[in-house]
Amino acid sequence: MAEPDVRLTAWVHGNVQGVGFRWWTRCRALESGLTGYAANQDDGRVRVVAQGPREAGEKLLQLLEGGDSWPPRPGRVDKVVATFSHPTEQFSGFVER
Repeated sequence: MAEPDVRLTAWVHGNVQGVGFRWWTRCRALESGLTGYAANQDDGRVRVVAQGPREAGEKLLQLLEGGDSWPPRPGRVDKVVATFSHPTEQFSGFVER
């Protein structure tokens, strides 16, 4: 029996706006089969909400935190604050907001 999907909510702090970070995140999420979005926040952070298998969410979180990836992660990430929870809504694809 398959594991239930989870929801990753990650607040990415650093120089992550205006550098292609949301586009990069979207690509990594789609490669992992995740749905959701990456959105700029007024305070300079990027909020990432991704839903799918926990293993895929953990992989995305590792990449957001600075794990090896190609192409390299744009911008500068100082800190990622993340939580996993049960999905509360359905998404179609992964978009930049």
